[in-house]
Amino acid sequence: MSLTFTLDPAVTPALRDGILDLWTDVSNAGGAVGFVAPVERETIRPELVKHFAAMADGRTRLLVGHDAEGQVAAAAFLTFNTHRLMTHWLWLYTVMVHPRHQGKGYGRDLLGAAADAARGIDGIEAIRLTCRGGLGLERFYGSCGYKEVGRIPDAIRVAPGDDRDDVIMLLPLR
Repeated sequence: MSLTFTLDPAVTPALRDGILDLWTDVSNAGGAVGFVAPVERETIRPELVKHFAAMADGRTRLLVGHDAEGQVAAAAFLTFNTHRLMTHWLWLYTVMVHPRHQGKGYGRDLLGAAADAARGIDGIEAIRLTCRGGLGLERFYGSCGYKEVGRIPDAIRVAPGDDRDDVIMLLPLR
């Protein structure tokens, strides 16, 4: 069974808690979404609030996937560029699929839904994202049509002595 995706859902307490739980569970399962396990919900909450504030300002849009039980199972944030020379592409941030749903093709579905959403935004010609090297994420994104366009060696410090590349990926939409 596939996920049901919604762009710009109403931010209810249930949605907020679902995304917070998703982000916590993904992080604690080793997902590269801005935190290192172990992490608690309250550590993640301020970052989620920043995303919600950007949504309220119209700078970010939320794409969320619900499973058959109605639980938040996947999410990503599409963020517009504010630089006047870069408004033709947007960022895809915090791309997450719940660990209980991984291996079902939902990550590919989420990226497809994000690309469809971006194509529906006037003037957007590409999606850009970054991912943490050393986890094979660039191969996954590459299999979804993204191309590696840059790499900054050792830019992400996961732990002392554990530095990872910051890999820049691009998906042309035209």
